[in-house]
Amino acid sequence: YNVLVMELLGPSLEDLFNFCSKRFTVKTVLKLAEKMINRIEFLHRSTFIHRDIKPENFLMGIDKHFNTVYLIDFGLAKRYTYPSLLRHISYKENENITGTVRYASINNHRGIGQSRRDDLESLGYVLLYFVRGNLPWQGLNAKTKKQKLEKICEKKMCTSVEELCEGLPKEFSKYLKYCRNLDFNEEPNYMYLRLLFQVLFRTLNNNEEDFMFDWIIIKHRLNIKTASDEALRI
Repeated sequence: YNVLVMELLGPSLEDLFNFCSKRFTVKTVLKLAEKMINRIEFLHRSTFIHRDIKPENFLMGIDKHFNTVYLIDFGLAKRYTYPSLLRHISYKENENITGTVRYASINNHRGIGQSRRDDLESLGYVLLYFVRGNLPWQGLNAKTKKQKLEKICEKKMCTSVEELCEGLPKEFSKYLKYCRNLDFNEEPNYMYLRLLFQVLFRTLNNNEEDFMFDWIIIKHRLNIKTASDEALRI
């Protein structure tokens, strides 16, 4: 038997997103982006692609690892390269869409087999979801599941990167354009993608580093309010 053992983890980023009233600050998204790219790169270096990148599959650690981001749920993961044969999996078409539709890459919608680029494009949609609160293709109505898939795909393809990232720092559009322009078997430049967000974070925060994610700040405020209310009752 092959067994995967994982340590006890904390809430998912979707849980924390809801706790923060469905909106993260740019600062929090930039810090998460760096950590999430690291996790995806580690998986890719292990010759696997995830194929279901979404907020629910990223969990925060607990105790001394409270600021560590973990990637979970490898039920749809697939090997994209065979080290012993030194070759990438073959390009395929007419494949069924795999993973969560909201964050699926355009090529995934089009029936093209997934590779490393698709995990990273999906992450781009996750980051936009975090900073905007929703995505343009959420809430589309259709009579059948097939029609809804077609509507979502059409909306993704018709919404330009500039429109998706309107009002946001240019690094978000640079990230998404880069991912969409990767070839099927091309190795992503993870360092370039990380630096996009690292440099922007330092610029916006005057080169100061801290680990104050939005939910930590909110919890701290709630604790202060609770303590204040209890003091008043005394």
